[in-house]
Amino acid sequence: MTNHVLILSARAADYARLLAESELPECELHAATNAAEAGYWPARCPIVLADPPLIRPLLPELAALRWLQATYAGVETLTAPGLRRDYVLTNARGAFGDLMAEYVMGYLIMHERLGWQRFLAQREGRWDATWPGRVRGKTMGLVGVGSIGAEIARAAKCFGLRTLGYTRASEGCAAIDGYFHGGDLAAMATQCDYLVCSLPNTDASRGLVDAAVLAALPPHAVLVNVGRGSTVDEGALVAALQGGRLAGAVLDVFATEPLPQESPLWSLPNVLITSHTSALSYPEDIAPIFADNYRRFIAGEALRHVVDFEQGY
Repeated sequence: MTNHVLILSARAADYARLLAESELPECELHAATNAAEAGYWPARCPIVLADPPLIRPLLPELAALRWLQATYAGVETLTAPGLRRDYVLTNARGAFGDLMAEYVMGYLIMHERLGWQRFLAQREGRWDATWPGRVRGKTMGLVGVGSIGAEIARAAKCFGLRTLGYTRASEGCAAIDGYFHGGDLAAMATQCDYLVCSLPNTDASRGLVDAAVLAALPPHAVLVNVGRGSTVDEGALVAALQGGRLAGAVLDVFATEPLPQESPLWSLPNVLITSHTSALSYPEDIAPIFADNYRRFIAGEALRHVVDFEQGY
């Protein structure tokens, strides 16, 4: 029996090549970068590998759909109320931890080593011998300790940081020195030199980092958001940064993307905007996840990274 697989992705050709090299049994691939290229295959394929924004408009047309593997970790595009839920949805959880860890540690080290200041001094031909800071011995608070937060925590420990974690209930990451739950986020924030957010977009996470949490951070603290923009109250963040109550922010995600030109975040000197590039879906990372799940699917085994539609992740 042949299993028809629709690949709908901006990197469809790369996915098709990598999966063909995987020699998946009884698998016929149909690759497309848009709905027009996909033709009649959406209605015929029970298995789909797709970028969530591209596949969402086609959900009503996927008549044979049984399993959809998203190329992203965040799948709120596919779990919004009113969308169909009569299939198994899996995400790419676990593929982005090392990329996020590189991003977070890289920018925090740049902050401490005065990377931006040194660059500007060089541009001006000015010798700047200001003593830099260091990350070692400082405290990182992680808002969310899932697969991404846990990987960031492990990287932080390699640089000698103390790590605190805020979660709903779990305490399974050995790289976390102390856990906080429920209404204790502000209490955790008081101890943090860096606050790193990596939560998905859910009802529980929206607006979690609010004015009270930001006010609890020490004035020298830096906020990093690599999860979803909805986690942070952007108005409160702007006020804290403009008022000198927060040293800086490294922001990859925003409530509205692209970030509107009128946002004051663009012009704040203590903000770095990285335009949702902290951890992209590289086909060489995602294809093995699909291949593993495909073999599980045809064998009737439980799939990995199944999304709970109610939870949103």
